[in-house]
Amino acid sequence: MFKKGTKLYSIITGTCPKCHEESMFKNTNPYALYEALSMHERCSNCQTKYKIEPSFFYGSMYVSYGVGIAFAVAAFVISFYVFNAGLNTVFISIVATLIVFLPIILRVSRNIWINLFMSYDKSLAKK
Repeated sequence: MFKKGTKLYSIITGTCPKCHEESMFKNTNPYALYEALSMHERCSNCQTKYKIEPSFFYGSMYVSYGVGIAFAVAAFVISFYVFNAGLNTVFISIVATLIVFLPIILRVSRNIWINLFMSYDKSLAKK
C-alpha cells in the first residue's frame, strides 16, 4: 500500500509523481516557512515539469479544504471523545491543530493535486 510506485507513496513522501526519486520541494522541512511551498521547476531525474500550466496549483486550494477538514475532525474526535474536553477546549484544539499543521496540509494538498494528473512510470525510476 505504501510501496514505491503507488500514488500514496508520492503523496506522503512528496516525491516526483513520475519517478518517485526526487523531492518536489526545495526544502524537505515544511516548517521552514519561507520555503514551505518553494518547488523545483523540474525533477532532476526524469525532467518532469511540476507546473503543468501557469497557476496549476491553485486547484490544490480545493484539496487543502478537504485535508484541513480531515485534520479538524481528527482533532475534534481526539479532544472530545478521548479526552472528554468541553466545547471551548475542543474549539481551541481544532484551531491549534490547523495552525500547527498548516505547512503539512499545504504540502500534502499540492502532492495530492499533482498526483491526480500524473502517474508513476517505472521506466523513469533509477535502477
